[in-house]
Amino acid sequence: MINTDFLDNLVRQVMQRLPGSDSRLVDDLEKNLRAAMYGVFSRMDLVTREEFDLQTELLARSRAKLEQLEQQIAELEAQLDKNR
Repeated sequence: MINTDFLDNLVRQVMQRLPGSDSRLVDDLEKNLRAAMYGVFSRMDLVTREEFDLQTELLARSRAKLEQLEQQIAELEAQLDKNR
């Protein structure tokens, strides 16, 4: 999902840095710049900060569970070795 506030702000900043000119030209340029930016960002396969944080948390929980399971396997292997 594209953050439209970010893109609007970016377009606004670019437009402010352009020298003053014909308002029709500036409006047309702004419209085309906005469309180009939306196109580029939509093809980039970006994730939101919330999605990233959620996946980071999920990965941390998975890693903790994996470590717990590895410990259990090590304990079971130690028990098997004692019984042999």
